[in-house]
Amino acid sequence: MTEADPIPLSALQHWAYCPRQCGLIHLEQAFADNVHTARGQAVHHLVDTPGYEIKSGVRVERALPLWSDRLGLIGKADLVEFRPDDTVFPVEFKHGAKRQKQHDDIQLAAQAMCLEDMLGRPVPKGAIFHASSHRRREVAITPELRQRVVKTAEAIRTMLASGRLPSPVNDARCKECSLKDICQPQAIADHTRQRQQKRDLFNPGE
Repeated sequence: MTEADPIPLSALQHWAYCPRQCGLIHLEQAFADNVHTARGQAVHHLVDTPGYEIKSGVRVERALPLWSDRLGLIGKADLVEFRPDDTVFPVEFKHGAKRQKQHDDIQLAAQAMCLEDMLGRPVPKGAIFHASSHRRREVAITPELRQRVVKTAEAIRTMLASGRLPSPVNDARCKECSLKDICQPQAIADHTRQRQQKRDLFNPGE
């Protein structure tokens, strides 16, 4: 991927969760599965086949391709509802119970912004469908969330242009990350701490 290439919508979710995870996947093309990614893949199999159906007057599009030349983004929406009142309503499928996750909301907002650019119509709301609880969580596409989409895309482009992986976080996020063994956050954190201890040893007055 070059700096001029469009950024996958999934990269925004990865960056918002952990910049290093995003770098490993989209810069170094590294990926590994764990129970969380397997559950996510199982959920997305429900909406991975492109197609549409009409339910109570609502046209439901599955696996709808999305893009925005203005934002330099590309991807697909799990599901988009085209309602009789001309409302466009994207729905992102996630495994797990209903709970707010900012990284999921950023991905949904990016989908909404792509739909706006493609259709020339406002998309003020969308939803995250949480598969474990079979419940939707409605998300308002606020100005603040839109700004986070823009800033996140800029940060990803900067990383891709530099070719440098972000530093590991080594916190609670690492427990659920399928790339933990590749990333080795604990080992890198220990090495960084040892270097700092050596500097302190030879610079006791600082």
